[in-house]
Amino acid sequence: SSFTFRWRPAALASLEKQLMCPICADIFSKPVVILPCQHNLCRKCANELYQPSLFHARTTMLVNSGRFRCPTCRHDVVLDRHGVYGLQRNLLVENIIDIYKQDPPPLPPPLPPAEATCSDHEGEKLNIYCLTCQLPTCSFCKVFGAHQNCQVAPLMDVHQQKKDELSEGISSLGEFRDRVQALVSDIEDTCRAVEVYKVLYIIKTS
Repeated sequence: SSFTFRWRPAALASLEKQLMCPICADIFSKPVVILPCQHNLCRKCANELYQPSLFHARTTMLVNSGRFRCPTCRHDVVLDRHGVYGLQRNLLVENIIDIYKQDPPPLPPPLPPAEATCSDHEGEKLNIYCLTCQLPTCSFCKVFGAHQNCQVAPLMDVHQQKKDELSEGISSLGEFRDRVQALVSDIEDTCRAVEVYKVLYIIKTS
């Protein structure tokens, strides 16, 4: 069975910091290597820091080891002839990265709906409804504007009234549908009864 883990936003932000490579400033890319000081790096980033040291052995120049400083704690990291490929992979961090990438980041909270304002009076909310013109308007329109002589009502009251009317209409439609279905059932029963009477009549007269 599949298992989906959902990070909480605060935990997700903390986890992102822990999974951030100090070199490329991005989420670790695999393979991830763990340094002797227990800090982690992308192996490709560690390879960019790695500078092999050279020394002379008799007349042959050989690569013996390399070193670099941990970008987090500044500890010297001394490598053998395998270079960064000799560092142990941090499989735990790699598994956490896999889980992190499977889980989508949380969506930003939705913006609050913008309040409708009057086109004639800037910033004034549409708070009344003109019953004469059948449209929402603002108080300034009623007192000073185009709706001085109109009949108005509070917008929320009209909204609730229309909502109630719509609910009643939907309820009435439901009742009408039920009556139609009952009528159809009655007609079907009558048709079946007629067919039965026909068969009985044929049997009786044959």
